[in-house]
Amino acid sequence: MRPVTFPIDAPSDGPRFLAIARAVSDAIQAGRLRPGDALPGSREIAVSAGVNRNTVLAAMAELKLEGWIETTAARGTFVSRALPEHLRAVSKKPRANAKAAFELRGVVPSHTPWPSVTRAPYPLLGGLPDVRAVPHAELARAFRRALARNAGELLGYGDARGDARLRRALATLLAHARGVVVSEDDVLVTRGSQMALYLAARTVLAPGDLVAVESYGYRPAWEAFRIAGAELAPIPVDASGIRVDTLAALASRRKVRAVYVTPHHQYPTTVTLPAARRLALLALAKRAGFAIIEDDYDHEFHYEGRPTLPLASTDDGSCVIYVGTLSKVLAPGLRIGFLVAPRAVLERAAALRVLVDRQGDLAVERAVAELVEDGLLARHVRKMRRLYLERRDVLATAVTEKLPMLSFEIPKGGLAIWARAPSKTDVDAWAARAEQRGVLVQTARRFTFEGRAEPRLRLGFAPLDPAKIREAVTRLAATYAS
Repeated sequence: MRPVTFPIDAPSDGPRFLAIARAVSDAIQAGRLRPGDALPGSREIAVSAGVNRNTVLAAMAELKLEGWIETTAARGTFVSRALPEHLRAVSKKPRANAKAAFELRGVVPSHTPWPSVTRAPYPLLGGLPDVRAVPHAELARAFRRALARNAGELLGYGDARGDARLRRALATLLAHARGVVVSEDDVLVTRGSQMALYLAARTVLAPGDLVAVESYGYRPAWEAFRIAGAELAPIPVDASGIRVDTLAALASRRKVRAVYVTPHHQYPTTVTLPAARRLALLALAKRAGFAIIEDDYDHEFHYEGRPTLPLASTDDGSCVIYVGTLSKVLAPGLRIGFLVAPRAVLERAAALRVLVDRQGDLAVERAVAELVEDGLLARHVRKMRRLYLERRDVLATAVTEKLPMLSFEIPKGGLAIWARAPSKTDVDAWAARAEQRGVLVQTARRFTFEGRAEPRLRLGFAPLDPAKIREAVTRLAATYAS
């Protein structure tokens, strides 16, 4: 039985059928019922209002006489489609403008995502893959097979750690491609890497703990640590990545609980942490007793030589909390990330995940597991690596030709170029002008720890084909003001 969607109060005066008629007309005028909406049957209303059905029939007759409703033979009773135009839209004041009657407490994230980035015709944004190249047909077939064979299992409640087949497939992928030897029980599947970072923060941090972060970095991760109550300490980044000597000096003065790093392609500068610093960082973590939260967000896209193996491949399993994602490999909308960590960390993270999300989309996870098992994901990665290498070179050439005032090194990996403008360039104003021409770029203010302005830009190349990359750079150059 459908619930009656309008309140029916006992009348203070007058007959009961008029009270029911007023309740319906008030609901229509308030926008809760709209022209064309079906009304519950007279028996349902009678039961809900606690009255005789004849009373409801009298109310319906009154409403029809006044023009509020219309009756269609064999179909039912509907709000009249002939009502005035102003009643065809919800007339109630938007709730979004209502002021809360209670105090808002807790940490407010300062980071807001880029709005409608996919609607801009020329998004030169790092971190955006080309979702047009995703093997849609194969993914759809895998999804259909997963549901056809396992609907009862995949559409019910499942393991908070994620689908066992996907965890197994990811463990195999990590061992073969990244040197991280783990089993399925060492993997927690999350809705993207951001959930993995949030769970890691909530699992290993307590209010007041100190977390070291790279001075150029990924602000959503910083916000996850701040919301967990941590104090953040920025560590300088140079041409070789995070300064481990500066981190060691900090750890000698204060208790560091964790360090967050992006060693493979430092975010946003794209530099790779060399072997000597990697070993020094691992040794420091053991000596000082802090966790290393390693974000390996785009491991697959390295264009010169073999990718450097993660810190987690060298660790004995005691220091590194390893975060990865398939968002860059496939598509952000699939929301597939993962966390690899000591068992005690994963157990706590899974328990916490139950409270905020219960579990992931098991059907999607099973479909992705099939793509990994069948080798389709590996083939797709090879295809996209070639495609992104071409686009990197197109962007580098276009910037060199049309924006010679920018200096940069061609990155060995990643999905973006980190460029420096002349010192007096207001890159934020430049970015605003470029946006008016349909070009989106990210400026240094988005990545600096203090949010300070610097004459630097991050120019992404993955989501655009070569012709659009050239046009985007042409428009960017046209909006430059020295």
